[in-house]
Order: sequence, then structure tokens, then C-alpha cells
Amino acid sequence: TLTGHTGWVQVVAFSRDGTRIVSGSNDHLLKIWDAGSGAEVCTLRGHTGEVFSVAIFPDGKRIVSGAGDNPVKIWDVETGAEVFTLRGHTDVVISVAISPDGTRIASGSRDELVKIWNAETGAEVCTLTGHTGWVQVVAFSRDGTRIVSGSNDHLLKIWDAGS
Repeated sequence: TLTGHTGWVQVVAFSRDGTRIVSGSNDHLLKIWDAGSGAEVCTLRGHTGEVFSVAIFPDGKRIVSGAGDNPVKIWDVETGAEVFTLRGHTDVVISVAISPDGTRIASGSRDELVKIWNAETGAEVCTLTGHTGWVQVVAFSRDGTRIVSGSNDHLLKIWDAGS
């Protein structure tokens, strides 16, 4: 049992190698845990809204998060430092995903948009429009060529990740 959050734990993710767990909560915090011992490794502070989504980069060195304060944040796992704050959404970021090669991030928001970001520079690559409800979930295909998004408009949309 891992204890440390003071609010609801809303999202969790394992690192690809299974050694780390990251959790996000409505206490506005992310925590990194040692998956073997259950020990808290560090607490990531910087969001001012509840954390709704997290993902760990394929190499395990960075984390991306989305929260109620609207920006997407990229964190360094080793230092706990915030690497980038990605601004562009105008409402809560509900979902984030990382491309299999770790070069791009997709984010879905209550602003009904999917945004694609360059994970190395933090620059916005493009905005995908078409949903008429909150974008609840985003995911990259295994080969990274497509993105799927799901919304409370009852639709799934498949996007070409290269455009």
C-alpha cells in the first residue's frame, strides 16, 4: 500500500521497465514511487489544479501530466524539476499520451481540442479540431502513425499523427 496523497488518486502509470509508478491526485501533486519497495521517491509540485492524467516517457526519464490548471507539464524524473509548461489549452487537460518513440505528446481537453506537442522543445505542433464535447482520452497507435481520441460527444476520431 502506497500512502502519501492527501486527496483522491485519479491516475496512475507504470514505467515501461516496471521500476517506477507515478500517481496524480486532486491534491494537485504527482508522486513518483519505487515499484519494488513502495517507497515515495519524490513529489512533483507545480500544478494548481487536480491532476487528471499522467504518462511516463518510453525511456523512463520524463513524465507528462495534464491537470485542472490547463497547461500540460513535462517533468524530469531524476530531479523532479519541471522541464516545460505547454500552454495552449483553454480548459482542463483530461488526457495525455506519449508517442512510442517519445518525440510527441498528445493532449485532450475540455476545450474540445486535441493538441500535439514536440516533446523535445515543448512547441505546439498542431491542433486537431472536430469534437463537440470534452476530449476524455487520447492514445497513439503502437507504430506512432495515428492518434485516437474519445469524447463525451460519443465519438472516437482517428487522426494521422504525421499531419
